[in-house]
Amino acid sequence: SPEQFNVTAYGATSVAVITFEAFAGMWINAFMVSVICMAWVKKKTLNSNEKILLVLGCSRFWHLCFSCVYSFLSVIYPNYFYVAPTYTLIVSLQSFFECSNLWVSACLCVFYCIKIANFRNSFFIYLKVKVDRMVPWLLLGSVLLSLAISILILDITGKAHCKNSTSQGNSSEVSIRMEERFFSFFLIYGFEFATSFTAVIFSALLLLFSLWRHKHNMQTNSMKDLSMDAHIKAMKSILSFLVMYSINFACLILNMVYATKTISPAIFLIYVFLYTFTVVHSLILIFGNPKLEKTLLRILPYVKFKVCMR
Repeated sequence: SPEQFNVTAYGATSVAVITFEAFAGMWINAFMVSVICMAWVKKKTLNSNEKILLVLGCSRFWHLCFSCVYSFLSVIYPNYFYVAPTYTLIVSLQSFFECSNLWVSACLCVFYCIKIANFRNSFFIYLKVKVDRMVPWLLLGSVLLSLAISILILDITGKAHCKNSTSQGNSSEVSIRMEERFFSFFLIYGFEFATSFTAVIFSALLLLFSLWRHKHNMQTNSMKDLSMDAHIKAMKSILSFLVMYSINFACLILNMVYATKTISPAIFLIYVFLYTFTVVHSLILIFGNPKLEKTLLRILPYVKFKVCMR
């Protein structure tokens, strides 16, 4: 029927746009991971900032990959997608890498704050001295927390499918069973956003206070200090994280509102906005790192030349 054709055409358009944005984000994060890995091979070591960016790039790459697969299968092959174990496996893996992305981002904000902010508090000085040793443990804790949440998601989705064992082939009935569990998803993702967002907010406030006090001291002493540039650069990065977390939280709320609709313009716009900001934010991280920026600017003319030759 014409109505069915319109829904199919809309779904295909949505998948095409989301896939394009996901591949752009995957390429950018793959570039970041590749450059850091090549530097790791050459130097045989990585600094703390590179370690965090490496884990963050991997998390974003795989999150975009599974999100793209989720969107494609849920729209194009819903009758096969909403059948265990396909749905439970993809959702749990997507949740794992999404949680890793958020908490590793929070770790990066905390790292910037401790490294650059200047406070005379003895505990803060202790953290500044020990932060490089703490980074691997922070990354490990982020991975373990993400694994715990993905296991909870796997258990929730698995129970929903077990309750619907008599209608495994019907995508609409299975999706209804999954929608009955959306409140549990909301609580889990709410905890995830609350903990990571709190860390980002505190890092931003501490860094902003340190910047204000540092600027006041410079005006009082009538002297210049190069650490002002470091404060401002770190502040820009953390503010971009604040924008990202705010957008993610708003999209989480909207996802809960439109949880009963498999395909809708609102859901489509949410995913487009999320993927667009992920791409933009990864570019901000690349241009905020001199090594990554130099490598990207060096290969862009070569890529442009190859495209023109084709």
